[in-house]
Amino acid sequence: MAGQETRNARYLSLATFRRSGKSVATPVWAAYREGIYYVFSAGDAGKVKRLRNSGRARLAKCDVRGNLLGEWHEAEAELLQQSGQIEVALKALRAKYGLAMRLADIGARLTGRFHKRAYISVRLTEEVGVR
Repeated sequence: MAGQETRNARYLSLATFRRSGKSVATPVWAAYREGIYYVFSAGDAGKVKRLRNSGRARLAKCDVRGNLLGEWHEAEAELLQQSGQIEVALKALRAKYGLAMRLADIGARLTGRFHKRAYISVRLTEEVGVR
């Protein structure tokens, strides 16, 4: 099945696309649950701005610096808006990253960035039969 190696990877490279069609890849934390990868980001990050223009994305296993460790997989990404969806994303991320995610949450709260975060759902199109 496409993307099997990405499910438990510590880091994934999330590639989003500029209007010109050029991709921009960023290493992210991602938690997999029921066919969806959940990612969080600063709300004003470039990837968030690019996703507002196009949901086209790609995912690949990578290291902390973004060096690829696996194949790219085509995907569709969406910015989560509903509080219920965001809570599912947070729960999945906290379950996977444990104390590290909780510390990131505390730091974001102390600096006032917690409520400015964007949460992203990413679904591999190979897994849902879309090519």
